[in-house]
Amino acid sequence: MTIAPQLEWLLGATILVYLVLMYALAYVAGRHVRDEEDFLVAGRRLPLSLAWMTLLATWFGAGTMLTAADEVRQTGLRAAALDPLGAGLCLLLAGWFVAGPMWREGLLTVPDLFRRRFGPAAELLSSAILVPSYFGWIAAQLVALAGMLELFFGIDPLWGLPLVAIVGAGYTLMGGMWSVTLTDAAQITLVLGGLIVLGVTVLLELGGGSVWLGADRLWTDTPADMRTLVPTQNAREFWAWLGVLAVGALGNLPGQDLMQRVFAAKSARVARRACHVAGVAYLVFGMIPVGLGLASNLLFPEDHDAKILPALAHAFLSPAVAVVFIVALVSAVLSTIDSAILSPAGVLAQNVLPRVSRASRLKLNRWSVVLVAACSLALAYVGEDAYSLLEGAYALTLVGLLVPMLFGLFTQPRGATAALFSMAAGSAVWLMHVLLGWDAFLDPLTIGTGWEAPVSLAAATISLLAYLAIEPPWRMKRRP
Repeated sequence: MTIAPQLEWLLGATILVYLVLMYALAYVAGRHVRDEEDFLVAGRRLPLSLAWMTLLATWFGAGTMLTAADEVRQTGLRAAALDPLGAGLCLLLAGWFVAGPMWREGLLTVPDLFRRRFGPAAELLSSAILVPSYFGWIAAQLVALAGMLELFFGIDPLWGLPLVAIVGAGYTLMGGMWSVTLTDAAQITLVLGGLIVLGVTVLLELGGGSVWLGADRLWTDTPADMRTLVPTQNAREFWAWLGVLAVGALGNLPGQDLMQRVFAAKSARVARRACHVAGVAYLVFGMIPVGLGLASNLLFPEDHDAKILPALAHAFLSPAVAVVFIVALVSAVLSTIDSAILSPAGVLAQNVLPRVSRASRLKLNRWSVVLVAACSLALAYVGEDAYSLLEGAYALTLVGLLVPMLFGLFTQPRGATAALFSMAAGSAVWLMHVLLGWDAFLDPLTIGTGWEAPVSLAAATISLLAYLAIEPPWRMKRRP
């Protein structure tokens, strides 16, 4: 896809103005930062209006706007399992079960809970699992945005990747969670508005001027196998789909990015409601890119190489509106990058680096932002497929942290052994399969039997069994 030179100049100027505005917001936010609590959780003062918007903006990035749409275009609705279905369901589950109890703990990071319940060794091991799990996710956003720079401006990803990393880390450094929250609110407003405009425009195109006829044609003209949300014809495909859904819905629950926003809410009630509002909004608005992915097969049946949302915007929106939509795409990815960088950086600064440095926590947080951005950039250069990077990032927290976090939150553990054993067992099983390249649990032994279990679910089950082997249910005490 190519754009006219005059449109290229307009797009470049608009992105530049947008970035200036975002940095201005970050500067204003930075004036509120006095200590690590301000930097990491915005002083625990976020109202519902800001809390749900930053929750939504945190995940509504390259996975939803670019990767999921392209995957749905290739394989159909089943590709929506991870994003938006898994992510949206995760937000709802968080609101129903964990947001309130976690907020009442008064934490700054998820490993703080592990330290409080299981001791310093569990705190360190949980940090070692949590921090690397973000690198793939951040790298996926960097790859996606660098790809857009190459698409529209011809910038080689060799230079586009560090440019994106510098921009994303820059305003995160200025104001931490305050910067992220204010810029998220502006960015998600732009993103959702752009999605609605593009969605309606494409339906009008399909329906010859009627949105309802366009929606009807989208459904009836799409082949039945592409409309299948849950693949049930083949056991291996079904279990693989269920594993991806579980990774999205459960793997994110121990995530620092989610819990950081829970901690930042001004009350437990606000934290719960923010998760519910963001979850519903994610599922509703997340289906727009999914529908656009299907629509692209009807509108561009021969072109399977283009990034489909930019291609649709270029084809059916007026030049000025197309520019606004492309800036919205950039905004969506940047809103995820800054949140994703801040989360592991906070864990490093609060739970790891104080063991080796006497610098102030606020200074450690800023150093950690740079370190996380650099590590993610290095991974982005490896060239891994963005969807795989995204899925792998979620899986590590599912298999290593979910079980001990829930037991630590709702029971009174008798020691650290159960948590350590659970984290080590789940992570080791998952890592072994990744290194061996096995797509299912014990793949060489189960292939063709119809019992091919997803690695993520099997490893999480082993993590649960490992915990229960040390602390069986009849010995557990429920936390009051």
